[in-house]
Amino acid sequence: MRARIFKPAKTAMQSGKAKSSHWVLEFVNEGSRRPDPLMGWISTDATSSQVRITFETRDDAIAYAKREGMTFSVEDPRPAKRLVKSYSANFASDRKQSWTH
Repeated sequence: MRARIFKPAKTAMQSGKAKSSHWVLEFVNEGSRRPDPLMGWISTDATSSQVRITFETRDDAIAYAKREGMTFSVEDPRPAKRLVKSYSANFASDRKQSWTH
């Protein structure tokens, strides 16, 4: 069974970093995926695609995958791009964008 180990990024619906400090082991399903005829959602026969196991550290997740005999890939987290903005930049004389109102 193949697995993917990664550290999830924060969601776009929140400003905090909740649920993004742990490492996640997620099973990769090569099974058949098909759209549900009634709702149009993607469904699969394998229930392992619904399992997500969280770990405190990357090493704990790797040790678990090795202990269970899984083949796995580790995706390192990318650093977040930080845009520094200030309210006073809206009124700067050398503003690059034109006013829209």
